[in-house]
Amino acid sequence: EPIQVDYRDGYAFHEIPPNGQGLTALLALNIVKHFDLKSMGFGSAGAYHTQMEAIKLAFADAHAFIGDPRKVDVPVETLLSDTYTQSRLALINRDTALDPTAGDPSRIGDTVYLTVADGEGNMVSWIQSLYMGFGSGLTAGTTGIQLQNRGANFSLEPGHPNEAAPGRRPYHTIIPGFITRNGEAFSSFGVMGGFMQPQGHLQVGVNMIDFGMDPQAALDAPRFQWVRDKEIGLEDWAADYVRDELIGRGHNLLPKGYRMHYGGGQAIVRDPATGVLVGGSEPRNDGSAVGY
Repeated sequence: EPIQVDYRDGYAFHEIPPNGQGLTALLALNIVKHFDLKSMGFGSAGAYHTQMEAIKLAFADAHAFIGDPRKVDVPVETLLSDTYTQSRLALINRDTALDPTAGDPSRIGDTVYLTVADGEGNMVSWIQSLYMGFGSGLTAGTTGIQLQNRGANFSLEPGHPNEAAPGRRPYHTIIPGFITRNGEAFSSFGVMGGFMQPQGHLQVGVNMIDFGMDPQAALDAPRFQWVRDKEIGLEDWAADYVRDELIGRGHNLLPKGYRMHYGGGQAIVRDPATGVLVGGSEPRNDGSAVGY
């Protein structure tokens, strides 16, 4: 069953459970919902800083606790509880960047994402990936079917929830996203790109809900990507004064022009009152939005 958090104004985000990293996106959303991002202003240093700090804390927890729930106890309910969220909120300083202990979510992926909706209100969010280009590089006999490489995300640390062991499923990155409002389907969406995926879910979701953007504008907007510690990539078309302010808050921004993949997304939004569907397609990747 999907896991979810209630966001604000009747919106709820739904993600696939561990061993996937959908929990990472929900952890970050559970934090940022306690901040008035709209009043901070889209593209402001404050709005970026808040989301950056939230995703850093979310990844710290994800890399510490996510594993195969058939083999280890993944404390999803505790991690998403109000009490735990408040303890993480207390770590965020509005003016200073955190330096959390976490893994290295800097690798990119070659994932395929699609979403489809019909006039009856049905919406599907679908994602698939072999992981790391051609996956394991192995093909199943003469079938032409290539085998995935998800085992690359196992931990070699003894006793870790994501420890490599027989019969275990590894932490994996592919997460289709879904948003409801007051219990009705609102948006099927996803952002490809390895460990960028929950970061993209956070940013695209915030753009649509907090900043009132349509799907295309939400996908077009400049993105950041947390790499490790205080290291952050921010797309070049973010305002220079915003970059300067973020650096002043202690973020180590990668230089402008640095080549980094900021994910690729697709999204459909449904107006529950009229049934009108609006689609958006990622400008950074191949893709298109098509009506039929």
